[in-house]
Amino acid sequence: MRFYVISDNVDTQVGMRLAGIDGVVVHEQEEVTQALSAAMQMEDVAVILMTEHLVKLCPDLVDELKLNRARPLIVEIPDRHGNGRAKDSITRYVRDAIGIKI
Repeated sequence: MRFYVISDNVDTQVGMRLAGIDGVVVHEQEEVTQALSAAMQMEDVAVILMTEHLVKLCPDLVDELKLNRARPLIVEIPDRHGNGRAKDSITRYVRDAIGIKI
């Protein structure tokens, strides 16, 4: 079993390649859909890593695959610019969920 990366920039793809993880670089929604469909068909892929930007291009498809397919696992990763979340996103989530300020 292996990892596979679908990235929106070459830097992330090259970094993953240095770690032994194959993948593709795509930019448009149609390319993302095709790359994700192709990766889902690969029998030896256990985990698909996708950059946050690409997940935002097709959130319905990613959610559907996560809910209805047991394998491969789809994991959203930040790209070279970091993640799109605010610094205190986890703290704010806990505060909103249970009403405790951390």
